[in-house]
Amino acid sequence: MTYAITQTCCNDATCVAVCPVNCIHPTPEERAFGSTEMLHIDPRACIDCGACADACPVDAIFPVDALSAGQREYADINAAYYEGAEPAPEVAGPNFHVWGEPVFGRSLPSDFGPLRVAVVGTGPAGMYAAQDLLLHTAAEVTLIDRLPVAGGLVRYGVAPDHPGTKKVGDTFSRFHAHPRVRMHLGIEVGRDVTAQELAAHHDAVVYAVGASTDRRLGIPGEEGPGCLSATSFVAWYNAHPEAVAQGVDLSAERVVVVGNGNVALDVARILVADPEALAGTDIAAHALEALRASRVREVVVLGRRGPGDAAYTRSELLALKRLEGVELVVDDHDPRTAAAIDAAGAGDRAGLLRGLARVRTAAVSPGSGRGVGRRIVLRFHSEPVEVLADGGGRAVRVTDGGGGTVDLAAGMLLRAIGYRGLPVPGLPFDEASGTVPHEGGRIAGLPGGYVVGWIKRGPSGGIGANRTCAAETVGTLLADAVAGALPAPTGDAKAFRRLVRRRNRRVVDARGLAAIDRAERDRGRRDGRPRVKLATVEELVATARAGRVLRLTR
Repeated sequence: MTYAITQTCCNDATCVAVCPVNCIHPTPEERAFGSTEMLHIDPRACIDCGACADACPVDAIFPVDALSAGQREYADINAAYYEGAEPAPEVAGPNFHVWGEPVFGRSLPSDFGPLRVAVVGTGPAGMYAAQDLLLHTAAEVTLIDRLPVAGGLVRYGVAPDHPGTKKVGDTFSRFHAHPRVRMHLGIEVGRDVTAQELAAHHDAVVYAVGASTDRRLGIPGEEGPGCLSATSFVAWYNAHPEAVAQGVDLSAERVVVVGNGNVALDVARILVADPEALAGTDIAAHALEALRASRVREVVVLGRRGPGDAAYTRSELLALKRLEGVELVVDDHDPRTAAAIDAAGAGDRAGLLRGLARVRTAAVSPGSGRGVGRRIVLRFHSEPVEVLADGGGRAVRVTDGGGGTVDLAAGMLLRAIGYRGLPVPGLPFDEASGTVPHEGGRIAGLPGGYVVGWIKRGPSGGIGANRTCAAETVGTLLADAVAGALPAPTGDAKAFRRLVRRRNRRVVDARGLAAIDRAERDRGRRDGRPRVKLATVEELVATARAGRVLRLTR
C-alpha cells in the first residue's frame, strides 16, 4: 500500500530528503518546485516504507488505506500528478532508481570558526535560517522578536482549525533552548536597539520580519467603520496582542470578503464554522465567545477574475466543501463563471466547483430566522467599487456581470488581497515591492546584513517555501564569511545582553518562553483544548517572569 500527501502539505521538502526511492516530486532541484500547490507521492514507485510520514513536520502524509473518507480524494490527487509521465527507468541493483550526480552547494574550510549571528523574527523564515546555521555550522544564534513570545506566522497566522500545520512549530521550538541560542523576545529593532547596534555585536544579522501589513483596495469608504483587513481579523482570532483590543462586530448577517486566496477562504470558514467545533482548537478565547454570539449566516467571497484564476489552493477549497453545516455555492451572476466551470477538466481548479449549487446573491442579507443555514458564496468576475454606510446600515457596491453594479447589504467588509512588508529602520527599502533590496539574500549596501522570507521575496509561498529561501540566504552569508567579507563585531554576546536589558526591562528569554508555553498548555488542559493563549503583552511578560522566578527558587 502506498502513501499519499494530504491537505496540510507545507512544501518544505523534508520528505523528499528521506525518501529512499525518490518517489516524491517536485524536488527542490526541479523547475516545478515552488509553483505546485503541494508535493506528490508517485504510487507506482512508493515502497510503503513510511520514512516520509515520520519526517513530515505537519503530519500531512498517511497510508492510502488509512485515509479518512474526507481525505480519500488525495490518493487520486497524488496519482493524477503522475498521469502521462514516463515511468522511471528500471535499474539493476539495490538502488531502485537512477541517482543523480551528488551536489555539494557549500564548501566550508576545515578551520572555519564559529560565527555569532542575530536572527530578527522567530516565524518560519527566521527559524529555518536559525536551524540551518545550528545544524550545519558552529554558529551562535541570537533570536530576536518584537513580541514577547516566539512563533510568528505559525502562532498568529495559521487558522486554529489547521492543527496539523501548526505542528511545524514543534520542529522550531526544539531550537529555542539550544545551547548555542540566546533569545531576546520583546525587542524591536528601531525602538529598543538600532540596526547598527545589532551589527556591532554580531558577525551577521538576518532579518526575517515578514510582511506585517495589508494591501489597500483604494475605494471610497474603505477607511470607515465595518471595514477591516484580513490581517487584523486573523490576528484577532489568533490572540495576537496587538489585535485583542480592537474587537470585531459580528452583529450583521452577511460579510463580504474581497480576495480569493487561502487567507480569504480561512476567514470565510472561521466566520461560519460551528463555534463548538472551534472550541477544541487554540482559537483566542475572546474570538470564540464572539463567534458563539455571532449573527453571521453568509459570507460572500469576491474574486476579480474567473474560477480558473482563483488564487486559493485545491486542498483549501476541498476542505471548504467538507465543512459540516455550511453550504458552499457559486454565484452565477456572470455567464463566464458557469461557462468556465462547465468547460474545465476534472483536475482544473474551476472543475472542482462542478456540482456546487449556483445562485444569485440577493441585495439584502439572508436573515437569521429558523431554517436559515450558513453558507459561503463564491462570486467571481466581481470586485468592490465603494463601501456605503448610512443610518440604515452598510452595503458594499460591487460590479455585476452586465457592466453595472449592485449593492450587497453587509455588516463588514474584509479585504484579503495580499500582505505587504514595512520598512525596518536602518535598512534600505523598496516601496514598490514592499521588500528589502538584496542579492541572494545579501542586503544591498549593508555588509553583514541579510534578509529571508517575505521581506526578501515578497508575500508569496507558504511555510515550507521559507526553507529553500533560508538555505539560499544562509549559503550567501557563509560564502561571505569564507571570503572575509563580514565586518568584525566590536561587542560580544554579554555586552549585547546588557544593552537590551538596559533598554527594555521586560525582555523574555528562553526560560520565560518555556513558562509561557507551560501556562498556556495548563490552561488548555483545564478547558479540553491544546492551549489557551495569553492574549496581551502584559499577560505574556508577567507569566514569563513568574515562571522564571519559580524555577529559580526551586
